[in-house]
Amino acid sequence: MSKRVLIKEIEPGAYKAMMALEDYTKTTQVNPKLKELIKIRASQINGCAYCIDMHTEDALKLGESERRIFALSAWKESHLFSEEERAVLQLTEEMTSISVHGVTDDTYDRVVSCYGEKITAQIMMQIVLINSWNRIAISTKMIYK
Repeated sequence: MSKRVLIKEIEPGAYKAMMALEDYTKTTQVNPKLKELIKIRASQINGCAYCIDMHTEDALKLGESERRIFALSAWKESHLFSEEERAVLQLTEEMTSISVHGVTDDTYDRVVSCYGEKITAQIMMQIVLINSWNRIAISTKMIYK
């Protein structure tokens, strides 16, 4: 792979802004394991090997099961995820592939019904953040460890 720009070094202000959003997401009420499922699923959709590797490792450290991580790409057919998790995973897919059909009212309403408006907003910001990190990692060809 050819070397590409390191945003952290070339544009530290931009990187600092991303890290401020990252720091914000660490303070939210969203369950840490659910945050990692969001990150892994969006990264699978986007094809971001860097983020899949990182967040799979992080999920395992938090006690997420390998079985659920393996099933994540087929969560719709899996019995391993709760209705609340399913709502968030659907929102993750719709926001990650926003140009396909946006976020449906049904999906949005299900998440709000499960989590309320405040945590729904926090979940949405988590999805926005991981999609941004995916785009940075893919376009700069970052390699994890």
